[in-house]
Amino acid sequence: QAILAAGSNLAFTPHTHAPETMAGEKAVAAKPKAKTTKKSVRKTPTRLYSKGTILGYKRSKSNCYATCTLVKIDGVRTKEDAEWYFGKRIAYIYRAKKEIKGTKFRVMWGKVRRAHGSSGVVRTKWHKNIPPRAFGAQCRIMMYPSTI
Repeated sequence: QAILAAGSNLAFTPHTHAPETMAGEKAVAAKPKAKTTKKSVRKTPTRLYSKGTILGYKRSKSNCYATCTLVKIDGVRTKEDAEWYFGKRIAYIYRAKKEIKGTKFRVMWGKVRRAHGSSGVVRTKWHKNIPPRAFGAQCRIMMYPSTI
């Protein structure tokens, strides 16, 4: 008790010294354990496009302009937000009956041209006009070509 009261901190110090060795043995430094990184078996893919909905053709009361299709992009609410998408490529993916090149899926490509109004709807131009059965369907607005 007298030794502990005199200020010796042996009872409270953490074990930082190497373990004692027998005569003739070399002290081996403990190797630090390698960090085990947890590898995910299945990584979820990253979506490289924005989702959109094809609304219909640009039109007036009596005229219908099939060369210009209106698209609502998810998350875009203003004309300023829509500016980032100008010039981006857009894809309408649909399923056909006949299999070509091993798949029944087909793609129609287009381009975002400009805003339509102030609520985030955009006007698009397609290589071939979108068929009316695509109205209300989902489309993909790609993140390229990028101007960043």
